[in-house]
Formats: sequence, structure tokens, C-alpha cells
Amino acid sequence: MKSPAEVAAALDETGYLPDDGIATAAFLAMRMRRPLLTEGEPGTGKTALAQALAAALGVNLIRLQCHEGIDAAQALYDWDFPRQLLHLRTLEAASGGELDADAAESSLYTPRFLLARPLLRALQEAPCVLLVDEIDRADDEFEAFLLEVLSEYAVSIPEYGEVRAEEPPIVILTSNRTREVHDALKRRCLYHWLEHPDLEREVAILRRRLPGVDGRLAEQVAASLQRMRQMELLKPPGVAEALDWTQALQALGADSLDTETAATTLGAVLKYREDAERVRSSGVLTP
Repeated sequence: MKSPAEVAAALDETGYLPDDGIATAAFLAMRMRRPLLTEGEPGTGKTALAQALAAALGVNLIRLQCHEGIDAAQALYDWDFPRQLLHLRTLEAASGGELDADAAESSLYTPRFLLARPLLRALQEAPCVLLVDEIDRADDEFEAFLLEVLSEYAVSIPEYGEVRAEEPPIVILTSNRTREVHDALKRRCLYHWLEHPDLEREVAILRRRLPGVDGRLAEQVAASLQRMRQMELLKPPGVAEALDWTQALQALGADSLDTETAATTLGAVLKYREDAERVRSSGVLTP
């Protein structure tokens, strides 16, 4: 893809409607071969961007879901110890008690017994899109390890040797900003903050993702969500909630949004009791 406009058009064909900032950031990440760190509120399309980019390029999406306590073995590789043990016993039986220890040991550390986790798979299978989801949930040690891998796009496995990507994968990192990502990792990455879509773009997303939706209903849902996001909610609704709410209303046969129906279907949008009570008492559900 030779320009942000081409990236935007390719993403649009997958059903992901980017604004100019997203398309430009994705284009630069591919052109400069730099990881792209995306931050923003949950539901703004960070994970969906990686999924759409993989679909647009026709390559695999490899996802590493971060969590508290994740370590290098879970992200990079491990050895299949049960199969190695079975292999060793087979060699012993076949050798009649005259097993060559050095040969047996070398046969244990081959690709046959290597369990590639997401990071190693991305290095082996590139070109691909590597999604490092919710990096803010990992701890400092893992972040430092990830920085090392992304700096060289290579890892050294003591028993096996070096694995280096012939072509660097396209890397998208996401963060919900539950904690600050360290400056060293940020410096390695390009950066883009994703906002919730404006009214016009959100209506377009609803109509694209739900082709049968009534235009008036899409506009009313989007307008209600825009008003909710202006409130002090524990979890403002994202695009995923907009889609869920619209589908719930369609399932009820609604072709427009009224106050009573909106109030009874809020469970598709708001996932905290305090948020639902605040919205119901605020008057924002009135079309």
C-alpha cells in the first residue's frame, strides 16, 4: 500500500471505517517497520484495527493476550516435555540399552518438539500481523523482554539457536492505560490515541456492520451513545456496545428508539448498575 488513502480504502473493505489519523498511523507502521502502540478507552477499535489490517493484507493475525504474571515462556516458546520423554524411551528401547547420549540429547531439541508461542510464531511466519493486546496488564519485566524482541525481531533459544524474522511482522500493541507503558517501549513504537467515533462515523459503522439496520434507529442509537459518553460513567460504552444495543433493539422489532425501550435494553450497553441508574435518571435516553 503506497499511501494512507490506500490503507483507509483497504480497511474500509474489511468493514473497519478508519479516520485519517488511524489510516496514517497504520501506513507509517508498515512503511517504517515500526510497532504501533494504540491507546484509548475500551471499545474504540484498537484490537479491531489489527484484525482488519490482517484481513486487508491477506496475512495471518497472531494474537498475544497479555495478563498479569505473563512470562517469556508463555509468550515465546516452550519444549514439549511429554513428547520428548516418550521419544527418549523409544530411542532407549530401539538401541537395546546402547543409547548414544549425545545423539539422543541433540534429537530432543528440534522443531518437532518446539512449542511456538505467539511471539516465536510471528517471527517464523512473517509476513503477518502480531497483536500484543493489553500490554498495560503485563508487568515491567515482561515489557522489558518484549522491547528486546521488538528491537531485533529475533530471539536466541539456548538449545536450538537463533530465530530471526526474514521480514519483520507488522506489530500492533494495545493499551487501555490501566498503567503507563514505559518510555523505552514507547520510544520504540509509533503512537496513536483512538477516540470514540463522532456521531457521523458511528452511524456509518452501525450501518456498515449491520446492513439491515433502519437508518433512523442507527442515528438514534449513535446520538444516545454520544450523550452517554459525555457523562461521568465508570465504563463509557464503545462501538462494540453500540453494535450490541442495535442488535438487541432489532431483535425486539424496534425501528426507532423510544425512552421505555431504551431503558429496558440498557444491559446491552452499560455493564455497571451505577452507570445504568445514572443514565436512566439523567434524561439522556429521551430521543
